[in-house]
Amino acid sequence: MFASTKLTINYAIFALIATAANIGAQEITIRSYGGRFSLLGALVVGTGVGLVVKYLLDKRYIFRFRARDVHHDSVTFALYTAMGLLTTLVFWGFEFAFHLAFETREMRYVGGVLGLLIGYVTKYQLDKRYVFRTETA
Repeated sequence: MFASTKLTINYAIFALIATAANIGAQEITIRSYGGRFSLLGALVVGTGVGLVVKYLLDKRYIFRFRARDVHHDSVTFALYTAMGLLTTLVFWGFEFAFHLAFETREMRYVGGVLGLLIGYVTKYQLDKRYVFRTETA
């Protein structure tokens, strides 16, 4: 039981780190570009930054995954990204919904954080089942 509690705590900490990286990258992007598609651009940049940060942390510390070579790591990252498509839609949906409903930066980020939380819980199950399977390591 202790091992699963430690894993849950570590996963939550890494999700917070990736969330902070995501939201931070969004804020930097919004401050750097205020044009017509600034929100969409910020979401794309933030999602990319959060994805890479979370992959590196999950791969090493959550799933203890070691790729055989660069190709194997690339295929694993592609699968990890594919599993994240659904959860990204949840995240973006929450952030856009809060943006439209409340029209403030702070509430938009609240929606983003809620969407990321839901997405990360779902993503762990997908990654455990389909991405970082022990028989593919």
